[in-house]
Amino acid sequence: MKKLLFLCSLALFIGVGSCKKNKLFKKENGQASADNQAIQAQTDGAASDANTAIGNYTKLSGKMNQANGILSTNICGATIDTTGLYMGTVMINYNGTVCDNRKREGSIRLTIIDHALGKRWKDAGCVLKVDYLSYKVTRASDGKSLKFNGTHYVTNVNGGTWLNLVLNTQPNLVHTIKGDGLSVEFEDGHTSTWNIHRQYTYTWNGSVLTCTGEGIGTYNGISSLENWGTTRDGDEFTSQVTTPVVWNTTCGAWAPITGEVVIKVDSKFFELKCNFGVDASGNSVTTAPNSCPYGWKVEWKYKNKTNHKIFGYY
Repeated sequence: MKKLLFLCSLALFIGVGSCKKNKLFKKENGQASADNQAIQAQTDGAASDANTAIGNYTKLSGKMNQANGILSTNICGATIDTTGLYMGTVMINYNGTVCDNRKREGSIRLTIIDHALGKRWKDAGCVLKVDYLSYKVTRASDGKSLKFNGTHYVTNVNGGTWLNLVLNTQPNLVHTIKGDGLSVEFEDGHTSTWNIHRQYTYTWNGSVLTCTGEGIGTYNGISSLENWGTTRDGDEFTSQVTTPVVWNTTCGAWAPITGEVVIKVDSKFFELKCNFGVDASGNSVTTAPNSCPYGWKVEWKYKNKTNHKIFGYY
């Protein structure tokens, strides 16, 4: 009798658990992938602005000449405060102008570490400190926003600047971005904490700058992580790059043309597999980089069931 009761209880437990998992599977909407992509895109965009700002000043970059108009020296919707230039610091102040469907406010402070000792951005191993000071990005089309506070460190691994790419004096630039405890606030008031460990390889082809992003972090035994931390709901998560994520200046840092990441959220029993660079039907866009994709496709599986959702970049 006891054995029979035990078996009945076990069957009930398994049945309830299976039912709960099935409901969670059906309720999944891919929001963790949307948040991950949005935050990654905006930190990538900030890195692009940092390169532009640093490249404008010989006292920071160490370069001896200009790109003769080939590379833009302006940042849309921003001005650069050079008050601290002699100490190796500039401030990018965003004024709320809408550029490419994004309104940006707040500031980003850039500081060359050991500038007083002669370090310049063109030097291999030079480190740039990036401080987000209530840096807020709002998507003009729907009002969704992200506000960043915290610090990242960007290392110029192999030296050189974007100018070297334009002048074909080196084949690529390799940068790493590492920062823990970045605070991100969403438009609904929820906040999350992000740790970003990412490597970027920049190349130049004709008039297009291309960036290839890879995950270089390890957490809880998972490698190739670009991000990990907590979601807007307070759940721990990881984002693993399984295929390098590529964006270019034709489509923008917020619109990758290819790449794949796998997101795991502790409270969920399934993974979110994100395939970037698809059309509105979820098919990979094979004509990139000459045309821009619609967005990305996220899939999740449970037993023999598969669901998916397609998100647009804009």
